[in-house]
Amino acid sequence: MAEALISPGVFLRENDLTQISQGPITVGAALMGPTVLGPINIPTVVRSYSDFKSRFGAMFITGCLNYEYLTSIAAYNYFQQGGDSLLVTRVVSGTYTAATASVVGYDGTASFSLETISEGEIMNNDFSASTAPQGALPSGSANNVRWEVTFSDTKSGQFTLLVRRGDDYDNQKTVLETWSNLSLDPNTANYIGYVIGDQKIVATLDENSNYYLNYSGSYQNKSRYIRVKSVDRPLPGYIDNQGRANTAYTSSLPATGSGTYNGAFGTAVGAITTGSLNLFVDIPSSTTGNIQGVSGSDYDVAISLLKSKDQFDFKTITAPGLNMQNADVQINSLLRLAEERGTCVAVVDPVAYGQGLTTVTNTAALFDSSYGASYWPWVQLRSQETGKLLYCPASTVIPGVYEYNDKVAAEWFAPAGLTRGGLSTVVQPERRLIASERDTLYANKVNPVAIFPGQGTAVYGQKTLQSKASALDRVNVRRLLIALKRYIGQIAETLVFEQNSMATRNSFLSRVNPYLQYVQQQQGLYAFRVVMDETNNSAEVIDRNQLVGAIYLQPTKTAEFVLLDFNILPTGATFGA
Repeated sequence: MAEALISPGVFLRENDLTQISQGPITVGAALMGPTVLGPINIPTVVRSYSDFKSRFGAMFITGCLNYEYLTSIAAYNYFQQGGDSLLVTRVVSGTYTAATASVVGYDGTASFSLETISEGEIMNNDFSASTAPQGALPSGSANNVRWEVTFSDTKSGQFTLLVRRGDDYDNQKTVLETWSNLSLDPNTANYIGYVIGDQKIVATLDENSNYYLNYSGSYQNKSRYIRVKSVDRPLPGYIDNQGRANTAYTSSLPATGSGTYNGAFGTAVGAITTGSLNLFVDIPSSTTGNIQGVSGSDYDVAISLLKSKDQFDFKTITAPGLNMQNADVQINSLLRLAEERGTCVAVVDPVAYGQGLTTVTNTAALFDSSYGASYWPWVQLRSQETGKLLYCPASTVIPGVYEYNDKVAAEWFAPAGLTRGGLSTVVQPERRLIASERDTLYANKVNPVAIFPGQGTAVYGQKTLQSKASALDRVNVRRLLIALKRYIGQIAETLVFEQNSMATRNSFLSRVNPYLQYVQQQQGLYAFRVVMDETNNSAEVIDRNQLVGAIYLQPTKTAEFVLLDFNILPTGATFGA
């Protein structure tokens, strides 16, 4: 509300209208796949499983049966293992749009319009009926939303907007968000577009056939459910310098209530194809047939977007449902993504459910990368949503193992074994492996998931998909290098455009050496050496505007084969010192 200027003086006011551009989004893992709702091909951070459900949904119903996707299974297990943040990208097949709603003024004419951030027909309510018992929406569900204006003051020009769950009643409201003291005056700090947000984000193809996020609108979205699509009648200068409302504007304010259609949203298109879903054990083992209602190529946009290190920073990436059999092109794309970024490991599944040991090893042999790791067999999990016991690929649980490993130890420790590789949410693996079968898998770059009497199920291997025998054929060494490059790379970025002098080089060494000493003390390195002096920075190098450093590392190896000799001695024998 504007101040009434009566007595002369100096008036100092503060309006925070800044829109801060954030740095790369940093999370523990990136997860791709179909979801019930949510923005399409827009990587979105969630901080808990409940946060995931509110943005992307979990269970959907068709007929009298409940279904869910592997994406929600993976999200639940990731947070169960101690994960703090997850970057989720929804993948769909076909064309989807958002639902819209028009909010009218006191004169019955449109005041402003809202649009759901989630896309697809599931966001539609029933536009056909103007009334329903107790204010219910005939087709409202827990997955969609409705709006209501509960307060509208013509004196101040301010109003309150509620976002309610689609399946509630007027006498039993489920309020998801409350936006108070909103204004249609674009010159005020409580302008509805600024407070709620009006950005539309679309994945767009550039001239180099890469995707990027194209932003339209002026203000970042602060609501997780809606955005302001348009303000049909903005009211600049609603309050004059005398503190009085402009009477010509009062009829344009939104009227209290939820409108003719009880706050319904509609006109969204794009539906979940429940009639031909291949879920869980029905996911195909070949490129023919859909994968949870989508195809492998539907992941291409998400994979292209997540190549950007400038926008997204994560340590693990996975796409449960895709495997080396049914989406070999996309699995290769994931591995190339990890290699190009150099900041993450791609956890990929070798085969669909019910495949034999020979098929697993032959399939894994076709892929080669130290930035990828594969695990088998599938594991049985109990769904948090439906209560059903379901067999799922190992990629639904492995990112959580990595996260737990990093919390209790560090990236350079092996995310495997009974200490850090336990799978507490797993009921049992698809197949109970004997020692010789584990040996066969491990010799062929596939990490076994095994069950041990009295110990439960655990990851029992930590090989990467690299075929060449070297230190980088182990997950802990690859993740050590990723951690070191991330930290030291950030230090090196501060040297760009600095003087190419001994002082600059010594500054770099004074920051890098203590960090590597810390890693060494934490059992990540046996030894190291950093060289950045006149030996690798000659006058010729300096004249080319280059600053050269060399880092030599001896990574710590893990004890994967423990040999114990039990020696039986005759009675009376003495033991040596």
